[in-house]
Order: sequence, then structure tokens, then C-alpha cells
Amino acid sequence: MKGIKHPRNDETINPSGNASIYDIIDGIDSSRRTFIKGSVGTTALAAAGGLTLSGLVGTVQAAPVPAGLGFPGIGFESVPASVSVTTAPAASAVADKITVPAGYTAELFVAWGDAIMPGGVPFASDASNTAAEQAKQFGAHNDGMAFFPFTGADGKPTSDRGILAINNEYTPEEILTPAGIAGANLAAVRKSQAAHGVSILEARRRNGKWAVVKNSPYGRRLTANTKTRISGPAAGHALMKANEYSINENGSFPTGKQTDGFTAYGTINNCANGVTPWGTYLTCEENFNGNFGANTAVPAPTSGEVGKMFNRYGLTKDGFNYKWHTQDPRFDLNGNPNEANLFGWVVEVDPYDPKNVPVKRTALGRIKHESAQYVVDKDGHLAVYMGDDERNEYIYKFVSAGKYNPASRAANRDLLDAGTLYVAKFASDLSGQWLALLPGTIGTDGLALRDNANFAGADDAEVLAKILIKTRMAADAVGATMMDRPEWTGARPRIGGFNKIEIYCTLTNNNRRGSSATPSSNKADGSTAAGSARPAVDAANPREDNIYGHIIRWQEDADTVKATSFTWNLFLQAGDTKTTKPAKPTNNYKGNIVADPFGSADFGAPDGLWFDHFGRLWVQTDQIGDASGDWKNIGANCMVCADPNTGMARRFLTGPNGCEVTGIAMSPDGKTMWVGVQHPGEDALPSNPELKSRWPANQWGVESDGVTSVPFGRPRSSVVVITKDDGGIIGS
Repeated sequence: MKGIKHPRNDETINPSGNASIYDIIDGIDSSRRTFIKGSVGTTALAAAGGLTLSGLVGTVQAAPVPAGLGFPGIGFESVPASVSVTTAPAASAVADKITVPAGYTAELFVAWGDAIMPGGVPFASDASNTAAEQAKQFGAHNDGMAFFPFTGADGKPTSDRGILAINNEYTPEEILTPAGIAGANLAAVRKSQAAHGVSILEARRRNGKWAVVKNSPYGRRLTANTKTRISGPAAGHALMKANEYSINENGSFPTGKQTDGFTAYGTINNCANGVTPWGTYLTCEENFNGNFGANTAVPAPTSGEVGKMFNRYGLTKDGFNYKWHTQDPRFDLNGNPNEANLFGWVVEVDPYDPKNVPVKRTALGRIKHESAQYVVDKDGHLAVYMGDDERNEYIYKFVSAGKYNPASRAANRDLLDAGTLYVAKFASDLSGQWLALLPGTIGTDGLALRDNANFAGADDAEVLAKILIKTRMAADAVGATMMDRPEWTGARPRIGGFNKIEIYCTLTNNNRRGSSATPSSNKADGSTAAGSARPAVDAANPREDNIYGHIIRWQEDADTVKATSFTWNLFLQAGDTKTTKPAKPTNNYKGNIVADPFGSADFGAPDGLWFDHFGRLWVQTDQIGDASGDWKNIGANCMVCADPNTGMARRFLTGPNGCEVTGIAMSPDGKTMWVGVQHPGEDALPSNPELKSRWPANQWGVESDGVTSVPFGRPRSSVVVITKDDGGIIGS
């Protein structure tokens, strides 16, 4: 999810003055050992260094699942790190291909520009497809995804036919059109907007071959111009009313009115994802700020409410150089400042209903949303766990006011519209608190949020709306723990005798952690610029210059999602066991990944994270991907599989040059897996699109259907389909 149009997010938008749980690393209260006792044996803990931070991160066993209860194990050997030049362009030090273990076959399933719905036309390798054509094709830079099976005659989910909903996060402007970013006219901007959003397609296996059903009535595209509905506590608020435009291929024309606060157009920067237990798709809007811009300076942070919000969410004059604002006044920050408030939400989509209007669920807060992982507890209460992908941002959960009704899909339609949004505070004694973002919550300044100037309103309904629109500022105010880029969240399946509510979250990196002799934090008044703080190390983020990242996990107290307290520890610290980089007092850069042989599964920048049906944890990475600098030993981005019982990890897949490995889905029987590859060969030039990668054409001549050709011309973000040659369960 990173690229030249997607920032490395190594600047903190969160400069509040909150203390960041520091310095008591060696003072862990033994009364808070509940989670550790369930996950680390006394002998192992003593051998690792005792109940200290170094001991805890050196012991990576999760709470054990009894053996022999269906866990298929990890039955493949790690593939080597991709640092070869044998199949790579001259400019690359990694193999420009997908690699999977022996006994597996990977095929190209769908690529940017493939037709996925009636009226779709094939991909033009010279980038001459129009915006109208792109709107019926697979979008660009795919990210999170989910598989929604159809039901067979026996009433059970099928494993040979279903719907794949796949996010399209951002666009490669340099190769999206023949002229690249220099040719950012209206036609180019409309094509870029058409390549954002979500691609929904039908996947079917016939005679052993998986294919996209190109004329399926379920085929659908959501783009930057698709009509959506706004629901929940912030719907209808004045800050959610933007200038209204008539939008068509000839431009966006002002009507002279404002929208009603219940309607928005478009979903953009769709990064990770989630699903609901009633079978809908949750797509998460992340770096929406980069799509906006202005022709003149934007309001200063001290100029009032608009300037302060722009500052906290990273909205700037130039954005990420998309130049949409030069052709489409909807995205001009000065002319239409409230439009930005319509993005940064979790959007619910029904993949089974092509006429369904997507819904922006404001009760889940407005942040740079990564994933949205649901959990239903034993009493039917539903929670959604989420990360905000920016250095020094926060981890959240939403708990619905109503209960999930498994007997009625319709009864759950608005379950995500009412409830409580919480933000996490991690303590150094391995306990944690969920801080409610409600009008009556007392902030670190001693004032209730309703009395904080940032959220002041005529009544608590308006206060709550402002809290949700300014979620980051509310989290600042209550003193949440700043994290090292919280991204995907995953809930460990409660199977095989394991009954705890245990959530994992990838913390991708933070090279600013511990980087200053005078640490700074996100100011409690919400005035911190996005990505600007330089916090000290703390128990939950224990490494200065944390370039390789780590994975944190927690268990809810009393096994209920309604708990306001939890226990936590670190599952692993990523790193390079072969590094010669000089160690720092809190960071040897080697990590503590458990692998056999030692060092055979090294990885860094954990990003995608997903548990399969069998309880195995799959982790995908997002680093530079070309074996340069700090990544010379780790090589290309990869996907590893980890056993939460033992922490043992093995590398399952490596990607082509310059890509990110992101997005994963599996058929109900576990015998088919889809994996996403984003932005291979990025940083190419309009004059030479294949400068750094020729993938996927260099690996396959046809797609998995055996029919669709794969032309050269430019690298393409794609989804691959993986099967085991013996027909068995993936990974077993």
C-alpha cells in the first residue's frame, strides 16, 4: 500500500502532548500476568530473561491450542529470500517473479485493466483505455480482499464459485496514461478516479481452472465518483455537507447547492478490508488526504477549525501530486473544504447485490483506516477492531449497541450505526484500557470531551458527531497510546478448544521512534501535524528507529468484546538476522522471529495480517521491495505463515521487484488461495514503463483461465491464485 503516490507514513500527524507509556519497562506488575501465563511457560520465560521486556519479546508462544484438534500445521519449507538477479531487469537485485514452495502452483487470476463486468474491454498495454473503459475493468493497485462463496444445493458454502471483493488503493499516474502525470487533463483525472475504489467480480472454477466471469451480473466497480450513503451519528452534520456537483465525463459542475450530509460521492484509497458475519464487505479508506490539493495555500493550523483539521489529517496544498483538484473542483481544499470530511471512513458494501448503495458507517470513526476485523462474543455482542496507518497513531475498537442476529441478515443491516468507539491505551505492566470516545469522557486536561473546544456542540448528539469526524483529535485528548503505524488487525479463530478473544495487529515501522533527545508526543489539544512527533520508546513500541516493525496482540478481559480492559504482549519483532547494522540500546535490528533453520523466515515491515479458517496466521510485508539498503538480505517483499501456538514462521511467497504483497483470501475448503501483488516495478517512467519490472507478462503468457493473454507493455498490479499440486489444503 505504499508507493510514490502513497507516502511511507514516516511523519507523525499526531503531535499531541500525551505521555507514551515509557520507562517502566522493567517494572511489570506480576499481578498482570494473566495473558502471559496463558502463553508462556515458566521455564521458557526464565530462559528468555524473566518477566522483563526482553524476556517477553523473546518468548513468542501464543496461548496454546490442544494438539490434534484440527490444526493442519505448516507443512512446507520456507522459500529462500528473493535476492537473485537471474530473472530481474538490470536495475533490480530481486527476481521479478512470484515464487511459492515446491508442490504449489501460482497462476495469474486477474490484473489491472482486465474486464470484470458486462461491457468491459481488454486491457490496452499502451495505457490508451479511457476512463469509461477503466470503470468496467479491474482497478489499479489492488489491496485487501475477501471471498464470498455462493451456497450449493446442499445449503453449504461452495468452494468453486463465489464473489471476490478487492480494494483498489491508489493509481500509478506515471504509467496509468500514455503521458503520465504531466498529462493530467480531465480525461486522465477521470481515469485515475475510475481506477480507485473496489472491484467486485465473480470467480468460478471449471474443469480445474479458475477464471473471472467477465459477463457476470455480479461484476461491479466502485470508484471515486460512485454514489454512497452516509449513516450513523455524524450523518447530516454541517461538517458533512459539501458543495454539490453534477458529475459526468465532461467535468464536475457546481449546482449552487450543498449536499445534505447523508450523501457522498466516491470511495478512494481503499486499503485493507474486513467482512461482517452477515456477509457484507467492509472497505477501508486510508490515505484520502493525498487526493486533495489546492491552487493556493491552504488555511493555517491556527486559522480555525478547518485549518486545524487539515493539519491533523495531513491535508496539504500539493497532496500526493495527483492533481485531481486542477481538473475537478470537488477535490479543491480551498473551494470545497468539507469534501475531505466525506472520506476516511469504513464503507459497507453488499457484494451479493449489484444495486446496493455503499454505506459510510460514521460510528466507526474517521481515520486513515486500515482493516476492520469483527468479533462476535459468546453473548452476541459485536466489535470491530481497526488501526490508523500513520506513525504515532492509534488502535481502535467499535462495540455495537445491538447484538448480532444470526437468524436474520436484514436485522443486522444497521448494526454498525450505533455503539461506542474506543481507543487503546497500553500500559507497561502488560495491561491495557479501552478509552471510550464519548461526550462525557474526561480528557487528560480534566475536561469532558463535550467541554473541549474541538467538539463543542449544541447537544451531545452534535458533540458525538464532531468526535467521530475528528476521531484523531479525540484520541489525542484522552491520552491514547501512540503506536508504530497500526495497520491490519486479525482475530485468532476460536477453534480447537481455544476460546479467548485474541486480536493481533501489525505495527509496520517507525524510524522516528526514539529518534530525538527531546521526545515529543501528540498534543492533547489535537494540534499536532500529521506524522510529526518523535516519541520515546515504550513497552508496546520498544525499539528506537523501528525500521522493521513488530506485531502486538491482546486478549479481552472476561472474554467479552464489551470489556474496557485487556492484557497484551508482543507476538514478534521483525528483523534481519544477518544484519551488520550497528545495534542501538533498544534495537539490535535482528528481531526475534522463530524459524528453522534460524533466519530462514526473516521479514520486515509487517502489514497485511490474516488468520485462515484453520487458525494459522499469514503476514504480508510492505518495504521497498528491491533488496536495497536495509533490505539487502531480506530482499523482495513476501508472505509468511506463522503458528500462533509456537511462533514458528515460514516464508511461503516472495513477490516481484518493487512490489508490495497485500491482500489474501481463501476458499471455504482451504484448497484455493488468492494473494495480491501491488505496484510491481514502481517509479517507472512514462517513456519506459517497464524500466523496473515486466511482471506479470514475464512470468505468464495467459491467465489462470487458459484464455486471457497477458501482454507486455507495463507492469500491472494483480491477484494470483494458488493451489496445492496434490489438491490439498494450502499450507498443510
